[in-house]
Parts: sequence; C-alpha cells; structure tokens
Amino acid sequence: MNRRYILNISCPDAVGIVAAVSGFLAGEGWFIVESSHFGDPTTGRFFMRTVFEDAAMPEIDEVKSRFAPVAQRFGMDWDIYDSGRRARLLVLVSKASHCLNDLLYRYRSGTLQVDIPAVVSNHNDLERMTEWHGIPFHCLPVSNANREAQEARILEMVERLNVDLVVLARYMQILTPTMCEALAGRCINIHHSFLPSFKGARPYHQAHARGVKLIGATAHYVTTTLDEGPIIEQEVERVDHTHAPDDLVAIGRDIEAVVLARAVRYHVERRVLLNGVKTVVFR
Repeated sequence: MNRRYILNISCPDAVGIVAAVSGFLAGEGWFIVESSHFGDPTTGRFFMRTVFEDAAMPEIDEVKSRFAPVAQRFGMDWDIYDSGRRARLLVLVSKASHCLNDLLYRYRSGTLQVDIPAVVSNHNDLERMTEWHGIPFHCLPVSNANREAQEARILEMVERLNVDLVVLARYMQILTPTMCEALAGRCINIHHSFLPSFKGARPYHQAHARGVKLIGATAHYVTTTLDEGPIIEQEVERVDHTHAPDDLVAIGRDIEAVVLARAVRYHVERRVLLNGVKTVVFR
C-alpha cells in the first residue's frame, strides 16, 4: 500500500518554486497525486499544497530531511504531514446541539476522517448524545470566578489527549487571551455572519426586525480579537418577508452545521494556509 504525504508551503513569491518542488519529487521517484498553488499579488506570498505518494516512501522525518535544502533555497515556511494519520478533535459545546450532532454523525459515518477523544461542555445537556457515540463527555461549568482554572483543565486535556484541533461547536463562552494564544491556528469557531449589525442576544430576531434578505454563518480561527480571526469558510441563504424569526433560527442552524463541518474538514486535510489575517483554502 502506498504511503501518502502532504507538503504545505508558504514563502515569498519567486520564479521556479513549482519547478523546484515538482522536480524534487520527480527526482525521488514520488508520484504527485494532487497539487494546488496561489501567488498573492497583494502580499507577494506564494502558497502551495502538494499530495504525493509511493509504495517505498521513507519515514516522514527522512522525507523532511531530503526536502529541507529546497525549502531553504526559497525561504519557505513549510511542513509535511502524513495523510494517513487521523486528526484528533476536542469539541467544546454549550447547550445548542446542531453543530455537535452534525460533527458526531460525520465522525461516526466516516465522512469526516477524525478521532474525537472527548467533548467538553459548560452544561450537561448534551452528555447523553455524546456518550451514545461512545465518546467521553466532560462537564466543566464556567463562571467569572473559575474561568481561568477551567480553561487550564481544557488545555491540560488538549496536551494529554494529543489533540490537533479544538472545535467550538456553539460554545457560548469567550476564551481568554491566554487560551486563544495557546490554541493559535488550531481552534475553529462558528458564528452567524452577514449579520454584523446584530451582535449580542437573539441576533436572528434582530435581523428579522430589520428585514434582512441574507443570513449566513462563518467559520474562522480563534484569535484574541473576538470573532475577527482568519476566515476559513462562509455560506449564506436567501430569506424574505415570509420567514418568521424561528424560521431564520432553523435556517441558520443548518448553515452553521454545514459551514463548521467544511472548515474542520479543510483544516484536517491540510487545505488551509494562513496568509496574515486571511487564509488560502485549497478546496
């Protein structure tokens, strides 16, 4: 069976990068399965994702060692990943079940190739749902008095369970700067987007009162600036005057679940590269 790796690259744009990478892989006798690249004219950065394989592929550390001179020549920020290794997710939730339920279904059906060693919540409402899927559930109530201590327990869990990605599946708590920095580039949040004027409680009811024609959702990486991290995926749905607030809530839930699942899949398949405050996503 072939061993398959993913090479991700970000570097200053220059002539010959694609030729150098493909030439290196060809010289090693490794077959390119998939390759995407993008040069950003506004930042002068070049981004590339290449999937390659071979039946006699060496261990990943050896592959990295052989590629290092090419990377050094172009000043690359780069890494190589084993596509056969399943990413490990820690999912954080509160009371809303739609995003968690969708992720658990995709995990259980095999359409999302991940492992979920635990689900953490500040409420116990979703314990039975989680444990039905055979996943441990941890209830860690959060208040202003214990927020830092509970976040420390979550970070300990991330370390102990070898978690690759933390997913905020409608986790209705604002993470502290310490938590955001500890999870930089490996924590995804979902929230209602295309409703920037309707912050705070009951955003869909506010939107209904203003007669909006589009509602949507955004999945993004968590940063210390609330809801302004690099965007991974977005989706919208048209609505009109016939939709009541509860209709908007129902439509919004569907969009949130789909957008979050896409963002998680893009991340675990190493399709997302950071480009300053933005992302490059090789779908």
